[in-house]
Amino acid sequence: MAHPPNFDPDDPVLATFRKICMAFPGANEKVSHGRPCFFTKKIFAIYGATTKGPDAPRYDQSAVFLADEDERVALEQHDRVFVPAYWGPYGWLGYDLTGTPDWDEVAELVEDSYRQIATKTLIKQLNEQT
Repeated sequence: MAHPPNFDPDDPVLATFRKICMAFPGANEKVSHGRPCFFTKKIFAIYGATTKGPDAPRYDQSAVFLADEDERVALEQHDRVFVPAYWGPYGWLGYDLTGTPDWDEVAELVEDSYRQIATKTLIKQLNEQT
């Protein structure tokens, strides 16, 4: 059974996040478990998440990314960062995009996630872009 969409396709926050994600070499988008996921061979970013618990908040406008292991503890102290359900135990974090997010910071977090997931060839292409 397919999951119902947990996002508004016309969401301007999603549009900005999509623009960041799709700028990476080999990036594609698919909807998985009701959420937009950005991937090459593996997922490197997700739009929207929940947290665990009976009264757990939903973060429908959020960026979920694979945190750099060396930066994870510092990132967890950030007021916009949360541990997403399901993905959190595997090193992933979420960044709340409501209000006025720092899009440069979001792009950097997504790039770090991409670099952990992408092939050497795609990383080389990314390095050649910058």
